[in-house]
Amino acid sequence: MNWLAHLFLSEHCPAFKIGNVLPDLVRLPDLAGLPEKYQRGIRQHLRIDAYTDSHPVVHRSIMRLGPDYRRYGGILMDMFYDHFLCRQWELFSRQPLAEFTAQFYEEFKDHRHELPMNALPPLEGMSKWDWLGSYGDLESLEKTLGRIGRRFKKPVHLAGAMPLLIREYDHLQKDFAEFFPDLQQEVFRS
Repeated sequence: MNWLAHLFLSEHCPAFKIGNVLPDLVRLPDLAGLPEKYQRGIRQHLRIDAYTDSHPVVHRSIMRLGPDYRRYGGILMDMFYDHFLCRQWELFSRQPLAEFTAQFYEEFKDHRHELPMNALPPLEGMSKWDWLGSYGDLESLEKTLGRIGRRFKKPVHLAGAMPLLIREYDHLQKDFAEFFPDLQQEVFRS
């Protein structure tokens, strides 16, 4: 799952939430010195990723991409599933999405002085351009995939997978609806 799901599945502690997104922004060795209040979120992030990567429904979704994008299927499903979470937010939370994301952006500002310097630019971009709230919009999702694809050593045209999302939209949405409750149960059981 990507950042929106990680935050949604976090405890209500701001440091826990921030810790739950940091492993996607900073190498794990660079996070080792952070206080325990962040480490708990970091550990949950890793548990969520391991569970997601091994789940048969996620594998089924990745197979829907076909051979051209299967290698990047984990990244694409993280983003596509966050798209569905954003679009169906009211099914999972009473708090409006805009309020939820604004709260996280404020929490980040209050903790930025404790975070590794290399985590600040992506967190500031996330806040400035409301990346979390934009995942529900297909055009914004395409731009996000373009940004992610440019971060590879050899750039990858991840935004080219958008027609696959459109083609498989109903199937992927059903996959998400089957998978996400399993993930919630796994996280809240821990």
